[in-house]
Amino acid sequence: MAKVAVLMAEGYEEGETLTIVDILRRAEIETATFSFGEEFVKGMHNMYIKADKVFSEEVYDYDVVVLPGGRPGGANLLANSDVIKLVQKFNETEGKYIAAMCSGTVVLSEAKVIDGKNVTGYTGYEEKLIGGNFKHDVVVFDQNIITSQGPATPYPFAYKIVEVLGKDTSTMRERMLYHFAGGR
Repeated sequence: MAKVAVLMAEGYEEGETLTIVDILRRAEIETATFSFGEEFVKGMHNMYIKADKVFSEEVYDYDVVVLPGGRPGGANLLANSDVIKLVQKFNETEGKYIAAMCSGTVVLSEAKVIDGKNVTGYTGYEEKLIGGNFKHDVVVFDQNIITSQGPATPYPFAYKIVEVLGKDTSTMRERMLYHFAGGR
């Protein structure tokens, strides 16, 4: 069974992060949040959420790493050399996926894992996602990289992660009334 690690650096975007975790757990995918030192992590909107685990070598045992955005969450992920190494290792390992959205996508450029791959990110990130082929789509999946745009897009982003892991999301989308939001 696939396992997903969602990283929570201080300043993470609460709406993105918690929605992603919620959808993955609804899909019965083992999902854990990882903090960097502190058990409770302060989000972008001053909400303190308790992480499941503290970042350690254990994260390498997961199949997907998720990098949410946020200010300064994305910058804090980017400044963490352990995160860069993790993303690079996942990129080199067959069967591992890297999922990033909003400002979390800048880590992918710094780690040099998007060269020649289609990606998306927050508005104006065309210049920040160096090496990638920027698309203006809500979610982009290319090889082992899943990217999305921002605070309004965690639903399609999380559904894509679920699908990449081999699960059908049509019933889940229906039960979550996703079609009312214009999603299919």
